[in-house]
Amino acid sequence: MTDHGDRGVVWLGSPAFPDAAREALKDTQLRTNLRRATSTIRDKRLAVAAELDDWEALRDSAAAIKRRSSRHLDHYLEKLEQSVSAAGGTVHWASDAAEANRIVTALIRATGEDEVVKVKSMATQEIGLNEHLAEAGITAYETDLAELIVQLGDDRPSHILVPAIHKNRTEIRDIFTAEMGRWGQPAPDGLGDDPVELAEAARLHLRQKFLAAKVAISGANFAIADTGTVVVVESEGNGRMCLTLPDTLITVMGIEKVVPTWSDLEVFLQLLPRSSTGERMNPYTSTWTGTINGDGPSAFHLVLLDNGRTDTLADEVGRQTLGCIRCSACLNVCPVFERTGGHAYGSVYPGPIGAVLTPQLVGVEHAASLPFASTLCGACYDACPVKINIPEVLAHLRSEVVEAKRAAKRLPSPEAMVMKAAASVLDHPRVLAAAQKAAAVGGRLLARGGHIGRLPGPLHGWSDIRDTPAPPAESFRSWWRRNREGDHEQP
Repeated sequence: MTDHGDRGVVWLGSPAFPDAAREALKDTQLRTNLRRATSTIRDKRLAVAAELDDWEALRDSAAAIKRRSSRHLDHYLEKLEQSVSAAGGTVHWASDAAEANRIVTALIRATGEDEVVKVKSMATQEIGLNEHLAEAGITAYETDLAELIVQLGDDRPSHILVPAIHKNRTEIRDIFTAEMGRWGQPAPDGLGDDPVELAEAARLHLRQKFLAAKVAISGANFAIADTGTVVVVESEGNGRMCLTLPDTLITVMGIEKVVPTWSDLEVFLQLLPRSSTGERMNPYTSTWTGTINGDGPSAFHLVLLDNGRTDTLADEVGRQTLGCIRCSACLNVCPVFERTGGHAYGSVYPGPIGAVLTPQLVGVEHAASLPFASTLCGACYDACPVKINIPEVLAHLRSEVVEAKRAAKRLPSPEAMVMKAAASVLDHPRVLAAAQKAAAVGGRLLARGGHIGRLPGPLHGWSDIRDTPAPPAESFRSWWRRNREGDHEQP
C-alpha cells in the first residue's frame, strides 16, 4: 500500500509499468491464460451485442445518464442520502480511504464480531480494507469465486471481472488443496481440476462462512437516488448469500455510482452483462432499499467514498472516466493487457480504464507510467458501453505527466531539449533537408540485414525495443524534386 495523503490509499505495489510489463511478457503461461480467456469473453460480447438493434442507442443513453449524474452529483448524492435514511438505512460520508476504513472498522466492532464475509468489491480493494481490518483483528472472507482464489493464493487481482484470470484450473486446484484448510473447510481429498469439482469445493468451503457470518460487506454497481435502492450484480449467488443472511450489511460505494431514477437502471442492466460476461442478463441481480423487519439484514450502512473522485470531477477531460461501470470490456479488447496481464499496472484498476482512472485518483505524479501503457489504438473506446473516450483521456494525462515532471525539475529534461531541437529543425526546410541526408547516411552505416541495430548512447532505449528499417538511399523529398516537382508548377 502507498499512502498519498488526502488522496487516500490505492494499491500501487508493482514497479513502473514498463518494468513490470517486461517481466510479465516472459511468462508464457500467463500470456496463454490471458489470450484464451479474453478472446472467449470478447467473442461472446460481440455476439450478444449484435443481437440488439438499438445497441448504439443504449450506449448513447448510458453515456448521457452518466454525464447528467456527474453534472448534478451533489444533488443526486443528497437525494440518495435522504432516500436511504427514510428507508431505515444509515449513510456515512468518507472523504478518503483512511476515513472509510475507520468507519467500517468501527461499525464492525460495534457488533462485537471479528469475522465478516464480503461480496466482490473494487472500492474496498481500492482503500485496502481487508488489510486494514486484519490490523484491527478482523478477518474478511472473500466469497466471490475468483476473489477466493486470489485470497487463498495470497495473490493480487489481475482483472476487473475475473480477478483470477491469470490462473488456469490446474493452478487453482493446487491452491485449493494447499490453502483451503488454513481458512476453514479443507478441499476434498483427491480434488481434480474439473471446473465442476472446483466449484463444489468452493461451495462447501464457503457454506460455513455464510451460515455463521453476522456481518457482511459489499460494494455496489449502482445506487438509485430517487428510491435509495442499492444494486449488486453477480454470476454465482455468493453475493446474494452475503446480502441477505447476515444481521448487518455494510456497503462501500464510490460516489460516482449513483444514478437518478429507477428507469435509468434499465439501460445499464442491458449493457453491463453483455459487455462484461457476454450474457444477456446477469444470473443474480440483487436490489435492496434500506431495511425491512424480518427480511434480510436488520441494519444497513452505506459508506459513500470520495477518495479523489471530486478532484477527478473537476477535470473537464478526465471526468468522463467516472462513468465507468466496471464491465471490463476495455480490458478484453486491449492488446497491451492481453500480453501483460493486470498485475503489471500495479493498481486495483488494471487495463485501459486503470491507466486513466488510477492516475486521477492518486495524482499523475504517483502513477506517471500508466497513461503511457497503451498503443492508443482506440479499441477500448469502441468497446466501452458508456462511451468513455479512453484514448482522449490518456493523451490528456500524458501531457499532465510531462508538465508535472517539468515543474518538479525546473530544468528542461533531455526529452524537452530534443523536442526543442527538433522544432528548430522542422522550422527551417534547408536544415531539415540536411538533417535527413545526414540521418540517411548514418542509418545505412548502422544497418545490419536491412534494419538499424543498437543505437549509440541514450538512443539505445529506442532501438532496444523496436525494429527500425534502414533508411532508403533517397528521401521522398529528393525523389519528388527530381521526378514530379515540375508537374505541379503553376502556369
